[in-house]
Amino acid sequence: MTDVANKNKKDNEDQKTGSPGVLKIMQSILAGALGVQSDRRRQEDFSSYSPAPYIIAGLLFTAAFVGGLILVVNLVLAGQ
Repeated sequence: MTDVANKNKKDNEDQKTGSPGVLKIMQSILAGALGVQSDRRRQEDFSSYSPAPYIIAGLLFTAAFVGGLILVVNLVLAGQ
């Protein structure tokens, strides 16, 4: 095998055995929330790892988003 093929094979094995990093989870959650997540990335996220970190991060993002909206509405209404 060539060096490139060996590197790609090793990278694929590392991705499947390790857990996703916080940055990768955040990128996936934000891309999914904005609707710009590619199908390839979505399949990679949920086929290689446990979906639990993504579900937890999605719930936390949703709670923060709703909380932010409530805060903004309260600030706007208080200014009137």
